[in-house]
Amino acid sequence: MVTPPTAPPPATVGRAKLSIVQAITLILILIVLTFAVLRMIEDLPHLQAGTVPDDDEYAKRYVEHPWLAVAHIAPGVLYLIGAPFQLAHRIRSKAYWFHRRFGRLLLVAGLLSAIFAIAFGIPYAFGGVGESVAAVVFSLWMIACLVLAFRAIKQDRVADHRRWMIRAFAIALGVGSIRIWIAIFSSTGLLDFQGSFAPAFWVAFVSHVIGAELWIRTTPQPQG
Repeated sequence: MVTPPTAPPPATVGRAKLSIVQAITLILILIVLTFAVLRMIEDLPHLQAGTVPDDDEYAKRYVEHPWLAVAHIAPGVLYLIGAPFQLAHRIRSKAYWFHRRFGRLLLVAGLLSAIFAIAFGIPYAFGGVGESVAAVVFSLWMIACLVLAFRAIKQDRVADHRRWMIRAFAIALGVGSIRIWIAIFSSTGLLDFQGSFAPAFWVAFVSHVIGAELWIRTTPQPQG
């Protein structure tokens, strides 16, 4: 008689689940960092020479409005790099003073990035109205999550604070997923490069909102 395989213990399942999420998170952060560096490498020569890439409408927006773009990208990169350390229970429990001070910096960075995503996304969306609406909707959601996270910690509701921060971080990570979906849509011929932006924004951000809720509702959260 064949003995049926036994299910792995809950702790093992939890660690495996966490490892997968951590790997995905790292990949998405690296994608965002890569595109941020490429953006800088491509735009800097034009900014130094005072020229505009007339043959590239996508890059043209960044060169024509550099400070607006930087005000969105730079704090966004800082938030993405720093937020995982804020969510790490080991760091939070052993260096709470650092968690509080660095958290204030990241709160400001996240808010600035989301605000300027709206400021840049409404008038200069490469993917048209669909992208603009997505930028506004999910940037406002991220702002709301950050504000509610701050309110929760001021009221000493630690678990609620962590949940709202997870939601905000999921939206920030969505920027990396957008790049993946753009590549999928455009490389498979489903849409052209420009036409892929609006669907990619919606698919990426909606999936990240859902993913964050599933994680919050199915994963035990550490206390404190």
